[in-house]
Amino acid sequence: MATATPSSVRFEPRVLERLTAFVAVHREMSLSSASNRLVDEALRMHEHPLITFKDGPAGRRARLVGGPDVWEVIGAVRSIRESDPALAGDEVLEVVAETSGMPMPFLRAALAYWGDYPEEVDAFIDRARAEAAQARAGWERQQELLGR
Repeated sequence: MATATPSSVRFEPRVLERLTAFVAVHREMSLSSASNRLVDEALRMHEHPLITFKDGPAGRRARLVGGPDVWEVIGAVRSIRESDPALAGDEVLEVVAETSGMPMPFLRAALAYWGDYPEEVDAFIDRARAEAAQARAGWERQQELLGR
């Protein structure tokens, strides 16, 4: 991780008041870390207009406005590619659009976001796969104990 470079920023009084209130609610964050996160996310949303950010049990993540998380879309694209390697390009996106009901511009937005931040999105995919494998193994042990 890169070392943070100190920078002096002057906030308008109402903005600072709102930022301070945000930090009071998010006690794990400092004024500096909250400012950094919010500016970074604002810049990402500016670069990728159909992307927003959401907190959840798995952590804060990028998601499509009014839609699923970016990692879910990328996971679906990968799943289609794995199930039918002959498909490529728009054919893959058309299958994802057809099976998910997600409009093509949203799929392209998720793909563009992943293109700029692949490590972030891939980390969510890896975590989801690991959790699914763990849940499946637990279920299989239960079924074995029950003689099913």
